[in-house]
Amino acid sequence: MPESIYKVIELIGTSTDSWEKAASNAVEQAAKSLRDLRVAEVVKLDMQLDAKGKVEAYRAKLNVSFKFEGN
Repeated sequence: MPESIYKVIELIGTSTDSWEKAASNAVEQAAKSLRDLRVAEVVKLDMQLDAKGKVEAYRAKLNVSFKFEGN
């Protein structure tokens, strides 16, 4: 079996509903242009607030790995 190499990229997903949806949005969007997604690791959660302190958006920062296919 040949050895495999994986590339890791950082993504930030957003949602007005939840951190879970923010993370899912990031992975779903990445899957549209990347093949062989392997692992998504949530590394940070935060919120975007308006001037009055109300939550405008949930944000999830992820490290996503996918199989690297070099030449």
